[in-house]
Amino acid sequence: MAKKIANENANPARTKRSMGVKVGRRISNTFVYIVLILMTVIWLFPFFGIVLESFRVETPQQVSYLWPKEFGWDNYYKLFNETDFMRWFINTGFMGICTAFLQVFFILSVSYTLSRMRFKGRKFLMNFMLILGMFPGFLTMILIYKVFAEAGLTMEMAPVGLIIVYCASSGMGYYVSKGFFDTIPKSLDEAARVDGATRFQVFYKVIMPMAKPIVIYTILMGFMAPWGDFMTASYIIHENSEGMNVAVGMYEWLSKTNLNTHYTMFCAGGVVVAVPVTALFLMLQKYYVEGVTGGAVKG
Repeated sequence: MAKKIANENANPARTKRSMGVKVGRRISNTFVYIVLILMTVIWLFPFFGIVLESFRVETPQQVSYLWPKEFGWDNYYKLFNETDFMRWFINTGFMGICTAFLQVFFILSVSYTLSRMRFKGRKFLMNFMLILGMFPGFLTMILIYKVFAEAGLTMEMAPVGLIIVYCASSGMGYYVSKGFFDTIPKSLDEAARVDGATRFQVFYKVIMPMAKPIVIYTILMGFMAPWGDFMTASYIIHENSEGMNVAVGMYEWLSKTNLNTHYTMFCAGGVVVAVPVTALFLMLQKYYVEGVTGGAVKG
């Protein structure tokens, strides 16, 4: 302690500079925190307004004030008991779960193959899938609808058809997963192969336990696609309530004829739809970040 005091007395200019750096750093951090808090408030304000609107019961119409004059659960009661929202919610959940697990199988299989194996045409295949993925999917909407209509996968059977659409080309989204697999040493594969393991056993028993972050990242991305999809779903489902997802079903409440009677119920539906996704991201945030950052290391 005495030595430290002596050094400070011997170098007053250096001590002053050090204190100045600390003060400047504190001021800079304070400014950054203030900016982040303001951005958070701005980002959360619309959702906060939707939550308040969902509990407003004095009128179902849009109003010019934010804070409700009367709170209640009427909108949620009507949502689950007087509409087909529960059917839409189940359809959306069914599509999300099926799509998530099927995409995990397709994407991780393609990613592992392109990361570990070397075969003729590998570079061409990767470049071809990259270029093909640049074209917007709605260019094939007419052909998809024609094929699905003839196969009976529209209207009430639209959830099954949409699962096929979401999973059909999912293997082309291998970029992040392949980058993650590239970070895992190939010596592990070679050691397992020497012990007599097959390629599938190496993938399933050696690599997959180490790839938990990218598996969870792929599941989340696969679940989000059908959960918030509107364009493709509205094109295939049309006006059949039995096959609708929540996006298409709730969109009908925003028409001119329904807006004045369904607006607060629409807000309640938006809150219910946001809860599962928010909960998933909060619980799996750690693995989601690890999957993204790990897959961004190599391409």
